[in-house]
Amino acid sequence: MFFKTLMGLFGAGKGGEENQESSVRKSGASEHVATLSDLEGFVEYVVKALVDAPEEVKVSTEEGENSVRVIKIVCRKEDTGKIIGRKGKTIIALRSLVGGAAGRLQERVTVEVVD
Repeated sequence: MFFKTLMGLFGAGKGGEENQESSVRKSGASEHVATLSDLEGFVEYVVKALVDAPEEVKVSTEEGENSVRVIKIVCRKEDTGKIIGRKGKTIIALRSLVGGAAGRLQERVTVEVVD
């Protein structure tokens, strides 16, 4: 179910002719509407796979300025470098994926690592 949700968030398997309501993923007789909590779950899944202490990772969503939602990541200080990556490449990639999926939901979402 998790990967079907991800595929729905990122529009995998959609043809150009199909209706562009990208937040809905049809699978058989059931539909799953991707939500912001799915994005939060995606961020949590990725971050926990990156860090040494996944049990200490906390991910939450808050309302930011100008109707931008912020997914905040709290983890051990030693693990922040793993999330950010060399020259910030890991967090940039994560922000890009989340931003693209949020755009399909017609939302604005960013990701922050809290010190």
